[in-house]
Amino acid sequence: MLIHLRKTLGVAGVALFATFSTAAVAAWPDKPVTLIVPWAAGGSTDILARVLSEHLGKSLGQPFVVENRAGASGNVGSSLVARAKPDGYTLLVGSMSTHTMNQALYSKMPFDGVKDFTPVAKLALVTNTMVVNPSIPAGNVAEFIAYAKARPGEIAYASAGPGSTNHLSAAMFEKATGIEMLHVPYRGGAPAVLDTVGNQTQLLFTAGTQSLPFVKDKKLKLLGVTEDKRAPTLPDVPTVAETVPGFELAVWYGAFGPAGLPADIVKRLNAEINKALKDPEVVKKMEGMAVQVLDSSPEQFAADLTRDADKYDKLVRELGIRIE
Repeated sequence: MLIHLRKTLGVAGVALFATFSTAAVAAWPDKPVTLIVPWAAGGSTDILARVLSEHLGKSLGQPFVVENRAGASGNVGSSLVARAKPDGYTLLVGSMSTHTMNQALYSKMPFDGVKDFTPVAKLALVTNTMVVNPSIPAGNVAEFIAYAKARPGEIAYASAGPGSTNHLSAAMFEKATGIEMLHVPYRGGAPAVLDTVGNQTQLLFTAGTQSLPFVKDKKLKLLGVTEDKRAPTLPDVPTVAETVPGFELAVWYGAFGPAGLPADIVKRLNAEINKALKDPEVVKKMEGMAVQVLDSSPEQFAADLTRDADKYDKLVRELGIRIE
């Protein structure tokens, strides 16, 4: 009789807990949600986060507050989300570098880019460009390779710092083409662009958000893009892979929650994010920054995340790039 009573109470307890859990998810969000951006304000990740915060706030009825927590190549802000309670009130708008590259770049990491997060939605691709100072007498990638091969170690390329996507793109390019160049790291993308414009450095792989205004003013020459397909916003610009087969580096942005984020919240967030990214005004604004918005499921994003983490972990280790 006592055993039967305990079993009955146990089943009732599980049912009651499930009811409370379902109710908690159904009530989400019932207070403001924080969107952590692990980079400084004003960049393309930050702009995208603020566009999303406005739309999500309207559609879900609670403020979505963007909080910039920059530092350690995105590790500071990302680690805050990795350690947060998985209740849907602390989310991350981050980029591929923190989740697929930093694990190999840093000897000590405060989180695992795959295991410590719940992928919610792959948000967008930022067009990654290959630009040179106009003093370089090359009108395309093939001409640049020939010019650089004839001058080993003389051409300097800029980056936003060791291990940045700028650095990785150029190191990959060196390896794929057999050329030798000088790496000049800066503290951020802005000075790297300005010194390439000023001819202190001659080559830069960087987001179109940073390079295209200078290309328009003829202060930089655009030779190619690093995605596997031509960018919809730059259909006449060839990919680097059209000259260097297999060369590809696609920089994406994504929305994450901590590991263990309830499936119902993930599903609801994904639907609302994809709806926001289809808004014609959002599409137009992002295309103006050379950013292509996406429409992805959590499952698709999780698969892409795992694939890219494996790909860039191997690549970074092969190139021998480390940050201590």
